[in-house]
Amino acid sequence: MLVAPARVPATRRLAATLYGYAFLTDLVLLYPLYVLLFADTGLSVGQISSLFVLWAAAGIVLEVPSGVWADAVSRRLLLCLAPLLAAAGFALWVLLPSYPAFAVGFLLWGAGGALRSGALEALVFTELERLGAADRYARLIGRTRTAEVLGAVGSGVLAGPVFALGGYLAVGAASVATCLLAAAVAARFPEHRQPPAAPVPSAGDDEPGWLDSLRLGLREVRADRRVRAAVLLVAAVTAIWGGLDEYTGLLAADTGMAEVGVPLLLLLVWAGMTVGGLLAPLGERLSHSGYAGLLVFAAAATAAGALLRHPAGFVLLAAAFAAFQLATVLADVRLQARITGSARATVTSLAGMATDLTIVAFYAGYGLLAGAMGNPAAFAVAVLPYLLVALWLLTGRA
Repeated sequence: MLVAPARVPATRRLAATLYGYAFLTDLVLLYPLYVLLFADTGLSVGQISSLFVLWAAAGIVLEVPSGVWADAVSRRLLLCLAPLLAAAGFALWVLLPSYPAFAVGFLLWGAGGALRSGALEALVFTELERLGAADRYARLIGRTRTAEVLGAVGSGVLAGPVFALGGYLAVGAASVATCLLAAAVAARFPEHRQPPAAPVPSAGDDEPGWLDSLRLGLREVRADRRVRAAVLLVAAVTAIWGGLDEYTGLLAADTGMAEVGVPLLLLLVWAGMTVGGLLAPLGERLSHSGYAGLLVFAAAATAAGALLRHPAGFVLLAAAFAAFQLATVLADVRLQARITGSARATVTSLAGMATDLTIVAFYAGYGLLAGAMGNPAAFAVAVLPYLLVALWLLTGRA
């Protein structure tokens, strides 16, 4: 589909705003250091783990309500509020370092992530559709994921020097500043809202609202098998490798690499994720069997790279994470293409909640596996479910 010349500037503005927002959202200098901040404050490993659970719980509880709110009120508003909540949490961490402050900060951060999830994808797809450029969604979202990775890489590069200059206070101030910039960029998102095509009347209220958006979203997932399958595919593809990403540092340490070299191995993985996002336009050409093969390749490369127990294995891991990143973008593209109702953010948030729930279950399972088998074997076992997902795809039910 060709985009009318008059609409090209609007598409470019949307893309530039999207990439800037994604980059700034992940350019948080506290990312590489917050676990050290917790440990330096005196928290035990158990207390730190409990903070991660709070973080995940906040996202799960607020995921769907935030998507409904985005559909009923304004997706752009939620994208502006999300980094402001994160900024408040980061400020608490460095100004009042203590377990209660860390807990509140994680709740705010989790709430911000929930506000952003669903609203971002829905706004971008709706605006592209309005411009007659919905076929560009995969390209934009793929580059958005790359911008996020580059933001994380930037935080890793800058965190050390900033910490050396001013400690955690300076790192926290820089993190708050990038969040405020992200909120300012979000205000530039275009948003052209349309009333629901088939509003569900509420008792005593004929105007579409929050409850109507929730009903419309749930009804579309229940009634349309293709949408329901796409929601489940997003969770199945995203959760496991997204959870494994948190343990790549431990896997790198298990290769015998000195601590100073661990970040270099992680850079390989981030580079793979960057490439995966950029391959999204080509990935759209994959058939069901091709997509299934992509997942099988990613799982096999992950297992082989981990079991090699050598720094060279991270080359395979980088290739695997490139494939996983591409598969995740394509799963999102498939979901957005199948949603036909006005409650797009609500349906997308349902996929996000399913992903979060799966990740929480994964964390528990991985802890048991790694404790019994070690990280390399746990990585290899953890990706086995992708073979079942590939088989599901080959049956044509997804």
